[in-house]
Amino acid sequence: MDTLFEKSFKKITAASLDFVRSVMGEVAWDARLVGIRGARGVGKTTLLLQHMKQNLTLGTASLYVSLDDIWFAEHKLVDLAEMFVKRGGKLLLLDEVHKYPNWAQELKNIYDDHATLQVVFTGSSLLEILNARADLSRRAVMYEMQGLSFREYLNITQKTDFPVVSLGDILKNQLEISKAVAAKIRPLQFFGSYLKMGYYPFFREMPSLYYDKIEEVVNMILEVELPLLRGVDVAYVYKIKQLLSIIASSVPFIPNVSKIGERIGVNRATLLAYLHYLQETKLTKNIHKDVAGINKLQKPEKIYLENTNLAHALAEQNTDIGNMRETFFLNQLAYKHTVELPSRGDFWVDKKYLFEIGGKSKSGKQIDGESNAYIAADNIEYGFDRKIPLWQLGFLY
Repeated sequence: MDTLFEKSFKKITAASLDFVRSVMGEVAWDARLVGIRGARGVGKTTLLLQHMKQNLTLGTASLYVSLDDIWFAEHKLVDLAEMFVKRGGKLLLLDEVHKYPNWAQELKNIYDDHATLQVVFTGSSLLEILNARADLSRRAVMYEMQGLSFREYLNITQKTDFPVVSLGDILKNQLEISKAVAAKIRPLQFFGSYLKMGYYPFFREMPSLYYDKIEEVVNMILEVELPLLRGVDVAYVYKIKQLLSIIASSVPFIPNVSKIGERIGVNRATLLAYLHYLQETKLTKNIHKDVAGINKLQKPEKIYLENTNLAHALAEQNTDIGNMRETFFLNQLAYKHTVELPSRGDFWVDKKYLFEIGGKSKSGKQIDGESNAYIAADNIEYGFDRKIPLWQLGFLY
């Protein structure tokens, strides 16, 4: 166990506090059991280490461990928790719990057996709390984490301190928001860079290898996490890769189930399950006309890649500006809002706001006569009336 403490000390010491994600302030760190889910590469590990570095002194009362550590080849998680508590342990941070075979049951046992121990764990976006063998939904406070917003990207790269702005504030006070941002930077100067290389926090590490890293993330998700967490036979992963390639080269993609099924050699039910898996892994985003009651065997009306950086990594030939605008809007809005496909316009948000997406010359013909209808327009710093600068929607988290 001493080796785990040594590794923990080293990682916490090396963690940088140059930039801390805003989700840090949203997590109820004092809860007894906290879970943070998210796609690979969005910064879950960094968040844990920063929390420890910011709020805790190095010592035996807190411990960070990754569940893929070789130590667990011969030891159980429940045994670690018991030894840790006996040594005065108070806070146990468990990274990548999905890599530990019996994580749900043992976390339940730890929660029930050690009332003074606080546990924070991270896992894949595929992690199921409610349907796991041991139901943790009544015990764990869960959070979803995604990649950087445009606001966070600006705060990292330009050393700004722009706050989160709600959708309601943007719709009411877009002019004031534009003035406050323009007083410090020209947002459009950096918007294109964000769309290409700004979503995953590792863009700062080796920019020249950024897309290679994204491809590595995609392969790990499909080749390791899907078989591990959804039981997909490794022999069929190539079919899901083939499906992702078809979607990436055609987004926004309107699926024809019969034709795609014939092309990759799977039946309808299997294909719909694959489409569901791709959305669960945060590689794609499915849009329906009504999100109420949707299930994995329901065909989506449209499919987008989850973020614009994925598009540049997987299908550079399909990164036309219209596609990038819609993908950006959907990615930034769907994180904390419901987004559906309307009968008019491009997106229906929270069953209340209708949005049309376009450039600065975009007219409102398609949404004329609709209440609470807006244009999210690219290439404008300042909006007016119902025309909102598209970049402002990157300040929602």
